[in-house]
Amino acid sequence: MRWLFVAAAVLAAGAARAQDASPATPPAAPPAAPLPDMPDMPGMDHSKMNHSGAPPALADHDMAGMDMSGDMAGMDMGAMQGGMTGAYGPYSMSREASGTAWQPDASPDQGMHLTEGPWMVMLHGDLNAVYDSQSGPRGGDMGFVSGMVMGMAQRPVGDAGTLQLRAMLSPEPLMGPAGYPLLLATGETANGKTPLVDRQHPHNFFMELSVSYAYRLDKESSVFVYAGLPGEPAFGPPAFMHRLSIEDSPEAPISHHWLDSTHITEGVVTGGVVHGDWKLEASAYNGREPDQNRWAIEPGPLDSTAVRLSWNPTKMLSLETSWANELSPEQLEPGVNQRKIAASAIYTVPFGDHGWWSSTAAWGRRSSQGVDLDAWVLESAVKPNADWTIFARAEEEDNNELIPDLGDRGPVFSVGKVSIGAIRDFAVAEHLLLGLGALYAFDFVPGALSDAYGDDPHGVMGFVRLKLR
Repeated sequence: MRWLFVAAAVLAAGAARAQDASPATPPAAPPAAPLPDMPDMPGMDHSKMNHSGAPPALADHDMAGMDMSGDMAGMDMGAMQGGMTGAYGPYSMSREASGTAWQPDASPDQGMHLTEGPWMVMLHGDLNAVYDSQSGPRGGDMGFVSGMVMGMAQRPVGDAGTLQLRAMLSPEPLMGPAGYPLLLATGETANGKTPLVDRQHPHNFFMELSVSYAYRLDKESSVFVYAGLPGEPAFGPPAFMHRLSIEDSPEAPISHHWLDSTHITEGVVTGGVVHGDWKLEASAYNGREPDQNRWAIEPGPLDSTAVRLSWNPTKMLSLETSWANELSPEQLEPGVNQRKIAASAIYTVPFGDHGWWSSTAAWGRRSSQGVDLDAWVLESAVKPNADWTIFARAEEEDNNELIPDLGDRGPVFSVGKVSIGAIRDFAVAEHLLLGLGALYAFDFVPGALSDAYGDDPHGVMGFVRLKLR
């Protein structure tokens, strides 16, 4: 664990330096005469309007033809000035990540945004063509496709409600039932017969089909309900392909089944309450991991439970802790239940003139049949400009699936992985980027596994990416 703490210290120092390097605050404008009192408009929050005396942004534009006759009841001027509000509460949409998970408010806006009547539509996607080479007796070479395409539509309902529809699809079933080679990765089955060891399973074609409704109680509070088939329950940090700190890497974390494997659940209902920068939510969901039928939707009973507490104390920091009780999550081990605990912190700051730096630290524990297995993750990505992104991840975990015995788990081994990579993006259209990237992974195993993995276990990936922006 020493290298984890050293890396954390380096990241913290760099983040502080990035903040110090941010442009100085411009001098305040001289005071101007106050504006006259405005007539009361139903539902409009005048306390958040600009009374600085500065000329309005639209003062010099011809407003002829602009339809101002729409009903402005319930309009929150703070939301107008700060962008669209979130789907689950009265805060910036930039706080929302996968499922109902939170990220820092300072996270950059991504994807294409469109409006159609009362609807705000967002389109986002990452598609990777990857060549993967893993060393040693347990490794292998393979080309595959990964990623996702997501669409979201959101609109107000009445004076205080918000409706959101979301769909997310993945091409990963095309890689076949064996998944792709990834040293030290374990979890579930991709063919319905054998567990995956040193391979990462594909995600389902339908990653999310969900609907949510939130009702604003006051300026700081709301209640919401989220339902998905499939969907993501209230457990762990945002799924790795949605975490800014590592989303540019096509390599799945070996800690996936400790922290975020439940992001595709065949049936989930979540209810929650938001107050200011706090959120408390609970989910009832189907705890079974996806099986070999990656193209289908297979609903099951809502037999598992998760609870998550989230807190965003500043615009740059997002914290969560969560607990889950899963009934029979593994298809090949019916009747074997799991309990999970997770805690994570995500820190995102501006970097340079137009870039950002985001880091995540997370811990997860899986407990089953009297055995506790821990996983630690530290990941970070920096985007110094519009063209380059550099990313890295360090993981350590206790794993008892690396030498599986038929019908039973094997011994527990402490293993680790460090990956570092970069991607260079090229704008090929107004809303489309073409990226060329690569990563190198160092794998660490104890002496008892040296014969299985060789003297220098490692992995290399090269990839081409298309990304909507």
